[in-house]
Amino acid sequence: ETKSTGMANRLIAEKDNPQADVFWSGDPVRPALLEFKGIITPYFSSAAADIPRSYKDEDGHWTGFSARARILLYNTNLVSMDEKPLSIFDLTKLVLRGQVAIANPLFGTTSIHMAALFIILGDEKAKKFMNDLKANGVKIVSSNSEVRRLVARGEVRVGITDTDDANVAIKEGNPVKVVFSDQSGIGTLIMPNMVCLIKNSPNQENGKKLIDYLVSRDVEKSLAFAMCAQMPLRYDVRTPADVLTIDAVKGMNVNYHDVAKKLEEIGEFLKQWAGY
Repeated sequence: ETKSTGMANRLIAEKDNPQADVFWSGDPVRPALLEFKGIITPYFSSAAADIPRSYKDEDGHWTGFSARARILLYNTNLVSMDEKPLSIFDLTKLVLRGQVAIANPLFGTTSIHMAALFIILGDEKAKKFMNDLKANGVKIVSSNSEVRRLVARGEVRVGITDTDDANVAIKEGNPVKVVFSDQSGIGTLIMPNMVCLIKNSPNQENGKKLIDYLVSRDVEKSLAFAMCAQMPLRYDVRTPADVLTIDAVKGMNVNYHDVAKKLEEIGEFLKQWAGY
């Protein structure tokens, strides 16, 4: 497991003898979990001075840069512009029965998305949404990239995935389009990369230099133009025409510390929901 979840678990296992100096997480929650467990140490990078405060830990444990967002990806051969879902709640409607895919909510960005929904909606309403989704025949698959493939091939009409996977599908020439969901309501989940310094690591000074580089404007620009098409957190970083800056998307009003705590709280429900 080389994704953020697996790497975070390795860092926890190495707590008493750290091997890494820096953790670059593709999501904003694993660093918060590492903070709770005393794995990381504060570092305030001067290179991140112009990154919005909401994407930086006030105590310096982690710093955000370039973000992805959760989106709805739909197949344009199967869904017209007039029919496209604008909200995640549209996915529970009868017209989309058996035609929606989502990655396993026990892992990755889907788990974080569900935890954020529990915070925004409250436990009761969030459980109802997930149960309604399941009752409507949602397909639970292994990953966001599998969601992308199912939508691109027309095996389902709509999928919940991330902007980077959606961009791959678009660049491959598939008949798909993106909806940033709930822009007149709760918003969608914004997920910046997070970088943090490992406590008692062997090369602290070099680790700090790497963090300074990763949170720089140049890296945000590079990630915007890369296949992952990540959105800069700085409003004035140049992007391709099809990559939005963060101010153009209404994000969920959640605190990443709270999301990390909620994720641990709802683990058993997510296991039951996913059939484990």
